[in-house]
Amino acid sequence: MRENTFTLQQGSSPLAVIWVWRGLMLAAAILLLTLYGTVLDGYEITIVVLAAVGLAFLGQNWRGFRWHALITAVLSLWAVKRYGSDLKLADTDFLLNYLLSSQSAIMWMSALFLMAMLAYFTGLFMRSEFSDKVGTGLTWTAVTMGMIGLMVRWRESYLISPDVGHIPVSNLYEVFILFAVITALLYLFYERRYQTRALGGFVLLVISMAVIFQLWYTFGRGANEIQPLVPALQSYWMKIHVPANFVGYGAFSLAAMIGVAYLLKTWQTSSNPQGVLATRLPLLPVMDDLMYKAIALGFAFFTLATILGALWAAEAWGGYWSWDPKETWALIVWLNYAAWLHMRMTKGWHGRPMAWWAIIGLFVTLFAFLGVNMFLSGLHSYGTL
Repeated sequence: MRENTFTLQQGSSPLAVIWVWRGLMLAAAILLLTLYGTVLDGYEITIVVLAAVGLAFLGQNWRGFRWHALITAVLSLWAVKRYGSDLKLADTDFLLNYLLSSQSAIMWMSALFLMAMLAYFTGLFMRSEFSDKVGTGLTWTAVTMGMIGLMVRWRESYLISPDVGHIPVSNLYEVFILFAVITALLYLFYERRYQTRALGGFVLLVISMAVIFQLWYTFGRGANEIQPLVPALQSYWMKIHVPANFVGYGAFSLAAMIGVAYLLKTWQTSSNPQGVLATRLPLLPVMDDLMYKAIALGFAFFTLATILGALWAAEAWGGYWSWDPKETWALIVWLNYAAWLHMRMTKGWHGRPMAWWAIIGLFVTLFAFLGVNMFLSGLHSYGTL
């Protein structure tokens, strides 16, 4: 591929492969419902069905995702089988201790994301296609280890006690892992679709910052310890509200880092047209379009998450909206990106102003996600640092 060009990926998998994949997802859903249907409520059964449909849709023309999902499933089930009913095996079983326990898998994820960032930036500045490919491989491996860590952590919580067991999206430690995995998956989707790896280092930079925070939170605060859920979180709404939120956060972060790359390319194009950023980064219209698509996707999921959060609040606290600091800042984030999309779609704004806006929007989102927990109190104070 020549520098400064891109190809929009339009290919599809063979029809036989698509139907085999769909069949696997159907079989997996049937197996789960057969084994655990008696302990799942109606909402959880719905989640299983929708997850199977979503996985079938994502994987049917995305080979990398198919391998990721299959390897995650096999290794997660293998880890669960090795545990049996004894959580203490995490300290004595070699594979669990060094690879497949939740904490080991998450540590591997953290190291791999940092390595992927270095590989991507090496590929960008050294003009090395090999390093770019290494970055992609490391990112896929990190995503897989992160998902294995979350899946195994889910089982570990139930091994502590059925009363403690919960889906691992309940505290800052768990959701930072979720954020890293979702953001990386979104990037890998667009990397494949646009056939360019030059943006990998920028996106992996924000993921690496999340990983560093998660490592500090682990070793500085012992946040990796599985704790019982507070009463407000003991709800089926958490299973859908939190993941939807973090698809939004991941997409907004992706857009912001593309905005950074956009501004850097603009600057170098005017000062040194033959510089590495000017020649290696995608064309400005491509990055502008990618920012728009990422924010549109994030806005859709963030809107869904806000609606789900209101329904959850009505059930937990008796009202859909209480102007709690977290709710207020969620509204500010929503209005910010609604205005971004409005100016793009109706006024035709694009380019540098929208790149700056996407970057500033990330800081607004970061405060809504983390700053409110650190500096403000309210009904969501259970998420404090």
